[in-house]
Formats: sequence, structure tokens, C-alpha cells
Amino acid sequence: MKLEMDRTQDEAYMRLAIAQAKQAEAIREVPIGAVIVQNGEVIAQAHNLRETEQRAVAHAELLAIDLACLRTGFWRLNDAVLYVTLEPCAMCSGAIVLSRIGRVVFGASDPKGGCAGTLMNLLQDDRMNHQAEVTSGVLADECGAMLSSFFRDLRKKRV
Repeated sequence: MKLEMDRTQDEAYMRLAIAQAKQAEAIREVPIGAVIVQNGEVIAQAHNLRETEQRAVAHAELLAIDLACLRTGFWRLNDAVLYVTLEPCAMCSGAIVLSRIGRVVFGASDPKGGCAGTLMNLLQDDRMNHQAEVTSGVLADECGAMLSSFFRDLRKKRV
């Protein structure tokens, strides 16, 4: 029963991350969204802004972590949960570890850059000073379809 409740809750928060991803897509950014929840409250939401801001570090996860730290006034987010539509990359996984986020829930796996279990698992490497619980595949089809559609349309425009 608890697993079902958690899955339902995870899906509800992932839908918020998907809404963020759609905001990114609306401004021609790669549709990736992130939401951070702490004590049952959404404390940060963000989406990719790399193209808009021309900053390599403007990933949804990093922007959300930065906002969560600003809002809480604390850099440690131990009891927070990060929901993100795509498996975090190495840079974002490093920030997750450094900010001590307790749990990461992601939608689509990233076979080319995923560092939460696909290419490697930085989030649960016991050589690091912090490990996060990881739940993968939440609304994976919806998250993956959004990314596939975005890149398919991008390729069509380039032809």
C-alpha cells in the first residue's frame, strides 16, 4: 500500500516537473523540468535555460537546487526530494550529492549522459560523502516522448 501511495505522489510531483519541461519547450529549450519538494511542500521549480541564458550550467536541476537553497536559507537539502524529467547528468549529479538531496526521482533514462544508474551512478557511489535514494522510470514514457518529439522536430527544421 505504501509503495502505491508513494508512486501516486511521485507521479503528481513528476507532472509538475513535466509542466516545467513544457515551459522550456515553449521557449525552444530542451524540455527538461525539475521540482524540489521538502516536507510535502514544493520549494523550487525550474526548467532548462541553457540556450536562453547561454550558460552551460543552466540545467533544470541546478537552477532548482539554487532556488531551493535561496528559499530555505540553507545549502543542505537532506530531506528534500528532487523530481526531474530526465536522468541527471554528471554535473547535476555532483550538485545533488553536494547539496545532500535525500532522494531523486526521474522520468526518462539518458543513455548518453545519465549518471543516476545508466552510464554510471554518482548518486549512490559509496565513495562519495553522500548518497541519494534513486527512483527511476516515473512517467518515463511521457517524459521520453516529450524529448523525442522535441529532437525530431529540431532535426526536421534543420533539413
